[in-house]
Formats: sequence, structure tokens, C-alpha cells
Amino acid sequence: MVEMVEVVIDSIRISLTNQQRVVLLREVNASRYIPIWIGPYEAESITIALQEIEIARPQTHDLLMRSIEQLKGTLLRVEVVALKGDVFYGNLVVQTGDEILHIDSRPSDSLALAVRAHVPILVGRGVLDMAGIVPEEDLQTPLDDDGNLETEVSDSPDARKRLSVFEDFMQNVKLDVSGEDYPPEDDSPEEDKKPPLSDN
Repeated sequence: MVEMVEVVIDSIRISLTNQQRVVLLREVNASRYIPIWIGPYEAESITIALQEIEIARPQTHDLLMRSIEQLKGTLLRVEVVALKGDVFYGNLVVQTGDEILHIDSRPSDSLALAVRAHVPILVGRGVLDMAGIVPEEDLQTPLDDDGNLETEVSDSPDARKRLSVFEDFMQNVKLDVSGEDYPPEDDSPEEDKKPPLSDN
């Protein structure tokens, strides 16, 4: 059985270079993060639910939640269960009567439902180990004249490389907390993909 770890949505950010959205999941009681690229509509849906913005008509994720409820189902949790290539895979775990259903779902849609239903978000331990990033407190350390961290986080070249990529990523995204309309996009980004933050 796959070991699962609970995470929470830390923030939704927008890339300053290409306006793509990324959701940052943070491990509960830890400082390990998983960034997942998501589409603009899913990002908007998650943001609306997180900020409890009232809308006149139900969105697609509201409709899905109501459909589950009308069919006497209960969303128990959502899961990110696998990472294949650059694509994350998720599940909705729904109870209907005595039966527990695992329904294949993109993580972005799963997260949009999780924030509406206030249910746990779980990530497989193996997925965390592959895609998780620990910025550590050294991300708060001032940069020297060359733009480098004044202290090293680890003697490991691998750790320094992963932290450097995470710093570059964080410097090129901004936090989206406004709830305002998103800027128009020329191309629809590929969704639920892992940004190039790991070694491969």
C-alpha cells in the first residue's frame, strides 16, 4: 500500500515570464513543497474557493460537488498518487454507501474539489521524494554582491543545485491573492505538469 502524506495548498502563483499558473503544495508540519503547473481556469476555481468568493452561478467544480452529493456520495479526500514523466496523476476518493471509489482525476481538478469540500489532500511518499523541494531557511538569507546566497544550505552539490533552481523559480513568479480576473492567454498551458525543478 502506498504511504500517503498530507499537504495543504500554500499558494497559487503566476509566472512572470509566461503567465502560467502553479500551485504550491506544502507538506503539513514540514517545509517541503511540490509545485504543479495548472491551467488558468483551474487556478481561478481554486482561488475562488480558497477566498470564499460568492459567484452568481455554479462553476464546473461546484456542479461536480453537487452531483456527488445528489448521488449520495461523500468526497473523503483527494490524492496525488503518481508522477510519470512530467505529469502528476490524482484520485478522488468518494464513498457511496459501503463502497469506496477511487476516481482518476487531474490534480488541479482534485484540488478545486478539496477546497470546496474541506477534505484532506494527500500525496504519495514516493511523489514527494521525487518532486518535493525543501527551500529551508537559507532562502531568507540575504544575497551577496554576486547574487549568491551568503551561506550554503548543504555541502551536497545536488542539494545546492535543487535549491538554486527553486530560487530561480520563486524569483520568476508572483503570488496571486487578488481574486481579480486573470490576464488573457495566447496559448493554453499543459496542465498538471511538474515544472523543471527536479534533477531530470
